[in-house]
Amino acid sequence: MRPIINNFLRGLLLVFPITATIYIIFSAARWSNNFFNDLLFEWLNLDIPGLGLITVFVGITVVGYIFSRAITRPIVTYFERFLKKVPFIKIIYTSLKELTEAFVGDKKRFNKPVLIDFGGVEAKRIGFVTQKDLSALGIEDTVAVYCPHSYNFSGNLYLVPAENVTPIDHNSTDVMKYVVSGGVTNIS
Repeated sequence: MRPIINNFLRGLLLVFPITATIYIIFSAARWSNNFFNDLLFEWLNLDIPGLGLITVFVGITVVGYIFSRAITRPIVTYFERFLKKVPFIKIIYTSLKELTEAFVGDKKRFNKPVLIDFGGVEAKRIGFVTQKDLSALGIEDTVAVYCPHSYNFSGNLYLVPAENVTPIDHNSTDVMKYVVSGGVTNIS
């Protein structure tokens, strides 16, 4: 029974954030499309397809602009502290926030592409250093390297001796595309 529960939880961790994001964006687009089209139809007798999607895009952009200003930082900080105190929401919120920041935030995490040498094995693996210091785990001279799977939203985390990791002198975005595409994409 334990493997079934573990696989369910792993699946939930993968499916929930993606499904929740899609559902929220779809619901917001549908609501705003209905709202604004009803409003415009009443006033101007117009029905504009896609208005909801445009409204959601503009709305999210405006929210991003407003909350990137120094004036609103204390409000955002307070709200985040509140979310981090609520037991179940804390896990979901911090995971989604850190994952989002890893790709698009100021604290990008997948910006150090490396080649892993497993020592004694001819095969090597391309990954991204996510933590250089693992002393908090009681592990010395080891780095954390995330290796994404091709054509998938998953990957493996390897704890590798630092001397077995060689930096790749290339744009991290190009290396990520190369790995995720299964080596099909050309690196320029």
